Amino acid sequence: MIVGIPKEVKSDEYRVAMLPVGVEELTRHGHQVVMERGAGLGSGLADHAYLEAGAQMVSGPDDVFSQADMIVKVKEPQPGEWEKIRPGQVVFTYFHFAADRTLTEAMLATGATSVAYETLAEDNGQLPLLTPMSEVAGRMSVQQGAKYLERPQMGRGILLGGVPGVAPANITILGGGVVGANAARIAAGFQANVAILDINLDRLRYLDDIMPANVDCLFSDRHTIRDYLERADLVIGAVLIPGAKAPMLVSEDDLKTMQPGSVIIDVAIDQGGCFESSRPTSHADPTYIVNGVLHYCVTNMPGAVGRTSTFALCNATLRWVLELADRGIEQAAADMRPVARAINLHAGAVTNQAVAETFDLDYDNRFAPG
Repeated sequence: MIVGIPKEVKSDEYRVAMLPVGVEELTRHGHQVVMERGAGLGSGLADHAYLEAGAQMVSGPDDVFSQADMIVKVKEPQPGEWEKIRPGQVVFTYFHFAADRTLTEAMLATGATSVAYETLAEDNGQLPLLTPMSEVAGRMSVQQGAKYLERPQMGRGILLGGVPGVAPANITILGGGVVGANAARIAAGFQANVAILDINLDRLRYLDDIMPANVDCLFSDRHTIRDYLERADLVIGAVLIPGAKAPMLVSEDDLKTMQPGSVIIDVAIDQGGCFESSRPTSHADPTYIVNGVLHYCVTNMPGAVGRTSTFALCNATLRWVLELADRGIEQAAADMRPVARAINLHAGAVTNQAVAETFDLDYDNRFAPG
């Protein structure tokens, strides 16, 4: 199989979909890797490292897309890439279709097979390709929150950990999954007062066992959310329904109860966001204010720490890239239920039920695991 690695073109995206060791492993398995020059530079990975590993380096994306049987990316194809994708081609990347009807329709029109990192799920429910970026985003959310709480950034002017004689910040985290747990650990390390809200009592019991004393684990309902919004300096949206649009937990009216200059970091923005007032932003223009509350809704947060994120992502994806290349998409889906769950679109049909329901489209269950 010919595997193509284009340079990411999304704004301020510095990750790359493959490490040199991935090229070497694919080559050892008898596959060919076609890679765009400069694709790894944002992560500190020079072209010569890929050449030495066996990649064929090409000058632009047209050569990658035209030659490759399977495209491996980090972020969803951008409008300028849609026309380069052809029927029968496999595209393996983050898609987050439920948050973007335009992207869904564009990829359906290509006739390609869209295999989404974020819905590749093990039988136990774990999401091995979403987890590493959720870990990065969770930790970054506190880092960004600390910055934007500073007064020059239009925040309240609050130090997360306070100082002797001055109370620390109050941080509310909506969702106790991978993002929320990582955010809580970092926030607790800053000595802030932290509250994690979730609807899964078993998860809350687990978090209560492992978290430091300055983290409270609370059941999430409308009254608790409103109560903690009022006292929060920083709110982190960390909810996830795999493959589906994120639930809207905070209305725009709810923001009126928050302190002016408080900060929202909506990590769920890739799946549409969990605040009614959320809209996608970029690293170049990351924030805006609604009802006096500063919003940070960057859709590719981990892209800012490209080197860390690239290594974390590729450590997880390489196994599955090899399986897809070795078996082909049809056989891989038949042999491996996680792969079957990851196929969101195929030959112009929607094969992920959550995406189909989100946009009221016909659902094709040919890859539904038995």
